[in-house]
Amino acid sequence: MPELRSQLPPTSALALARRAHYTALGIPRQDWDKPKVAIVNTSSELAACYSHLDEISARLKKHLREVGLLPFEIRTTAPSDFVTSAGRAGRYILPSRDLIVNDIEAAVEGAKLDAMICLSSCDKTTPAHLMAAGRLNIPTIIVPCGYQHSGLAEGREADIEEIFMLASKAAVSGEPTDHLLPLAEDAILGPGVCAGLATANSMHMLAEAIGMTVPGAAPVRALSDKMWEDVRAAATALADLIERDVRPRDIITAGAVRNGVRTMLAVGGSMNTIKHLQAIAIESELDIDVWGLFHALGRSTPLLCSVRPNGPRLTEEFEDAGGAATVLRELLPLLDGDAITASGRTVAENAADAPAADGDVIRPVDDPFGMGPAVTVLKGSLSPGGAVAKRPVPDPGPYVFRGPACVFGTRDEAIEGIASGRLREGDVAVIRGIGVTGAPGLGLTSAFIFALHARGLADSVALVTDGQFSGLVNQGFTVGEVSPEAAEPGSPLGRVLDGDPIEIDIERGTVDLLVDPAELDLRPDYQPPADRDSAGYLTQYEQLVQPLSCGAVLCARPCAAASKETA
Repeated sequence: MPELRSQLPPTSALALARRAHYTALGIPRQDWDKPKVAIVNTSSELAACYSHLDEISARLKKHLREVGLLPFEIRTTAPSDFVTSAGRAGRYILPSRDLIVNDIEAAVEGAKLDAMICLSSCDKTTPAHLMAAGRLNIPTIIVPCGYQHSGLAEGREADIEEIFMLASKAAVSGEPTDHLLPLAEDAILGPGVCAGLATANSMHMLAEAIGMTVPGAAPVRALSDKMWEDVRAAATALADLIERDVRPRDIITAGAVRNGVRTMLAVGGSMNTIKHLQAIAIESELDIDVWGLFHALGRSTPLLCSVRPNGPRLTEEFEDAGGAATVLRELLPLLDGDAITASGRTVAENAADAPAADGDVIRPVDDPFGMGPAVTVLKGSLSPGGAVAKRPVPDPGPYVFRGPACVFGTRDEAIEGIASGRLREGDVAVIRGIGVTGAPGLGLTSAFIFALHARGLADSVALVTDGQFSGLVNQGFTVGEVSPEAAEPGSPLGRVLDGDPIEIDIERGTVDLLVDPAELDLRPDYQPPADRDSAGYLTQYEQLVQPLSCGAVLCARPCAAASKETA
């Protein structure tokens, strides 16, 4: 075992102070020199996503002690997209990811703990934990804490995503919502993240794909026997990582990042995984353009499953068919099989023990649902730094949309544009000024998309925005996270005028502003409104955040978006 950084000079003031605290805490003297591990319990009582994490932490402490480690539970902020989006139009959601990273750094680095085991649940917690792992670079393992069981309403499956979509549509159409009350009460039957293949489950699988979990950890039903087996296995694996001094940057390599991209493309994972994986790579000091990788690998990666919201299959069925482990087994010819994982084995060694594809829920590589991609990175004259779109699995088309721009400054203004008739069939709605610095904090536009559905315009009106979507959005011509965002000097999006022709081509992977570049150069840059609703942390965030193409991290480390290096 390497020298432990937690071992302070025994007669130093800090060592004596720590000795006093350990005595008061009732920690046995024989445990004082053991490796000290942070259990990162990112949880709160605000959402069911986290309601079981205290129980997991309690059992995990026992398992860690059994393998010779000394655990200390630490807490961080714990956002939930369905709860924390109530304030400031959802603009705290992405910034909360980086707040978690800084929480972890302050607690773990400040105390000089030797390792971390992170309890990952809702959307922003897994990327934050992986970013912190890359930044601190001490032995770390991720524990995906599982998804909630879907309920039954009126004899059919019902979940929180369905409530969100139906309620959003009703709100903009003026329909009554009384009929949704029983659905809301029946949609969640227990703790855990949303049951569909939205951002939380996608990030759990991404953590496994890049090697930072035990094999077969995602997706998993919350509080199931399988989850408890994974919790125990994670404690054992962490002890081995400490003994062998294997650190996150040994695991999160260029090959591991490519494996993560391939896996997300193969399952049709959430579009939000792109910016999160870019942030993880940067915090791990990798100079890789993740957006470029999604763009480059999309056409050569087979779609192996069709799980809600992409298709009809349930996450429970996907887990029972082998989950991420089986997908990695099927993708192995396209992966870096020599990449090491937190289990102490390589990707190829883990894949050898995974179940084979059943041909139904998970298809083999030689008989996929299609060659995708479901998650599409678009580049072009309107988005030279990249933009993202999500499509259903399989994608029936059409693939090209061309129409005049109809420009809005906020999501709510765009929704009003539907009601007033300003936005018409054939238009491209442009919602801008809601990027990471323009908002600040990356505004949510999902309600506008559901408003289009409510008015029957989902297939006849396109959307281009520098804001973000929910992981539920996967239909129509919806292009988000356009980079550079409107608030950046020289941004093409910031110079769009009403009536400018815009073309979106999903098959070619392009989104173009069909305006003469010479004319565009003469137009002024977009200016954010002077009365933006921002204060406190969001104001600090605006000053520090890097562009979305660089993962929207709060550090100025190298980012390959500038060089377009794609590993």
